[in-house]
Amino acid sequence: MKNKRKIRVGTVISDKMDQTVVVAVESTTHHPLYKKTMKRVVKYKAHNVNNESKNGDIVRIMETRPLSREKRWRVAEIIKKGEVVEVKPTEIT
Repeated sequence: MKNKRKIRVGTVISDKMDQTVVVAVESTTHHPLYKKTMKRVVKYKAHNVNNESKNGDIVRIMETRPLSREKRWRVAEIIKKGEVVEVKPTEIT
């Protein structure tokens, strides 16, 4: 049987929860009347098994059974690791 689960590619914008990441998926559509290109961003909560995904990572998420009240997706793979710049408190002043 063919796999009918939805797959999305997005960027991790929050990893503060345990085993959960928030992934922002961006898509472009055309306005039906004005024909202008619009950006649409949808945020999904995805299951992150071993807390492998961090902020800035580009990940592929896959639809799955409900894991909690808002979690219906899981991280299938990490496509690209994001670079997070660490700033020390002494460098701010």
